[in-house]
Amino acid sequence: MEIYYFLIISGILGAGLIFNRNRWVSYSLLVLYSLALMAYGANMIIGTQSNSEYFNFDTLGKIATLTLCLISIVAFFHGYRYVEKHNPTETPHSKGLFFGAMVILVTAIAVIYVSNHLAVSWIFVELSTLSASVLIYHHRNIRALEGVWKYVFVGAISVTFIYIGILFLSTAGKQAQITDLSYTNLMQHARELNPFWLKLSFLFFVLGFSIKMSFIPMYTASIDAKDKAPAPAGAIFASLLMNAGFISVYRYYAILNQTPLKFWAQSLLLISALISLFVAAVYMTRVKNIKRMLAYSGIEHMSLMVIGITMGKTGAFAALLHMVLHSLIKPALFFQYNQIYWVYQSKSIYDIGNYIKYNKAGAIALLLGFVSLTAIPPSGLFVSEIILFQSLFSNHMLAVLIVVVTLLTIILWGLSNNVMKMLFTPPLQINESAIPAISPWESATQYFLPILAIYLAYFQPGWFIDMISKAIIL
Repeated sequence: MEIYYFLIISGILGAGLIFNRNRWVSYSLLVLYSLALMAYGANMIIGTQSNSEYFNFDTLGKIATLTLCLISIVAFFHGYRYVEKHNPTETPHSKGLFFGAMVILVTAIAVIYVSNHLAVSWIFVELSTLSASVLIYHHRNIRALEGVWKYVFVGAISVTFIYIGILFLSTAGKQAQITDLSYTNLMQHARELNPFWLKLSFLFFVLGFSIKMSFIPMYTASIDAKDKAPAPAGAIFASLLMNAGFISVYRYYAILNQTPLKFWAQSLLLISALISLFVAAVYMTRVKNIKRMLAYSGIEHMSLMVIGITMGKTGAFAALLHMVLHSLIKPALFFQYNQIYWVYQSKSIYDIGNYIKYNKAGAIALLLGFVSLTAIPPSGLFVSEIILFQSLFSNHMLAVLIVVVTLLTIILWGLSNNVMKMLFTPPLQINESAIPAISPWESATQYFLPILAIYLAYFQPGWFIDMISKAIIL
């Protein structure tokens, strides 16, 4: 399916979901969108999509889209379970609005992945902000209102920064008469761009995308968004939306990598990543809210990915592998959160304990997710982090390596304290007679996704490693 057809179909189905009041019609529209998404992804993987000034269906876009198709469909399923089982009092309109916003958000992210033009990226970043805001406000309480207000306010500033970055970039190319702001054209004429304006442009671009990446300085709104939104939406925020920000910055960094500003851009990203990793380490030792804990973990992994792309081709390979594996693992933990909340009616770690007693299948899935997220063998992330450490060592960044390992150790300590308490320590108070029965099948996807990450990392199928290698654009 061509991307233009996909956009038209997505718009029609998204609007249908938003305005529809019939439960079964809503679910039928969601199934149709899932089929359209799979057709679009299959068409891209086969290679029948044609590149243009606005869209570039390169290997980077393909591997990100393949991940998006899988995670989105699983998120739709858990979204259905959420509105039907965990929140059965919702009106048909509320359900339709929830799924309509998810459809628009996934579509916007899919376009950002393959965008070949800065203006296209800017437009769909704004669309992702608006659709994400609807999901954040889904519960319609005072905390959701606070979260959506912060996200819209900071998101508006971020979009403005991106726009300023685009203006500075057009100024950078004015002397060389470069008017085509597509990534492919800018890569070809990178050395002709004015260095001063290119520096300013990249700085504002990184600032603007920091909210999507969960990166300093605008990570706070992103943390609140993941906390306030329903868990299936939070899973998309914590994986696919973060990838959209990362890929956009990665494509822009590749342009500067062709210029004398390479060292400056590398230093900017490396320092920002280390500060972000420090922020994650500080909060991970203090946070006692499950969803915020998972959100701060996202800062950690985004920092590692950004460090990776500054370390050359080997580091970029580690970063892209990490991106895919993290996108499989993190949603599994957000999906498991729904079951935890169903048992304890709380997201405070103080209220949660002995989860292994009340939901064995879910507890084992939580333990598997914890091991996977912290890169403890046999976690797939162990492989990507080892490759990243090798790239740091080979680039003579021993001091950076020591700092990174130290901060990761602190994060591991903070995360393990919380997870072990949730699994094995008795809760402060709980009415065991009120605990609902949970089918082990509810946790099936939370086993499948981390195990898939282990398979991809350790067995390394040829097609997968080939795609990762071809996605390196430095």
